[in-house]
Amino acid sequence: MPDYGFERIGRRLFAEHLAGGNFGNISVRDGNDGFFIKKTRAFLDTPGEPVFVPFNGEVPEDASSEYRVHLAVYQKTPYRAIVHAHPPYAVAASLVTDEIRPLDSEGLMFCPLIPVTSGTPGTQDLADAIAYLMQHHKLVIARGHGTFAAGTMLDEAFLLTSLAEHACKVIAFKKMFL
Repeated sequence: MPDYGFERIGRRLFAEHLAGGNFGNISVRDGNDGFFIKKTRAFLDTPGEPVFVPFNGEVPEDASSEYRVHLAVYQKTPYRAIVHAHPPYAVAASLVTDEIRPLDSEGLMFCPLIPVTSGTPGTQDLADAIAYLMQHHKLVIARGHGTFAAGTMLDEAFLLTSLAEHACKVIAFKKMFL
C-alpha cells in the first residue's frame, strides 16, 4: 500500500485540536475497487495499517464505524480522500444552526457555505445525508458529531477541516465582542 499520509494528517489533526482520543477517521480511495480507512478504535496519530473496504463485498470487521459515510461519498462523488474529525467549535456551532456561513476571508474564499445535517453516527441515514450534500459541497458538519471534508488528497480534506474550525471560532469570537 502506498503511503497516503494517514499518520501525518492524523498528527496534524491532534496538533490543531481537531480530534481527540481515537475519534475521527481518514480514508483514501484506491482506484475503482475500494478505499483504505483507519481501523476502528485506532488513534489518528498512530493509526497502524489502514483497512481496505471494497466498493462491492464484505466490509472488514475492523473498519472504522463511519465506513458507511466514506463508502457513500466515494460512490456518489469523484473525491479521492476524506477526513472526519470532531473540531469543538464546529461541533458546537452545528448544535445551533443548519448552516455555517464563514465571515473570515479564507472561509469566504474556499467554503462560503458549510451545511449541517443530522443523523446517528455510524448509520446509513447519516451516510446518505452526508453523501447527498457532498455532491455539491466539499465540507459538511454532522450535527453534534463532527466535520466530513473531502478532496483530491488528504491534505485538501485536512485544510477544509481546519478551515471549518477556524471559521466557527471567528464567528464565536465575533459574538463575544458584540
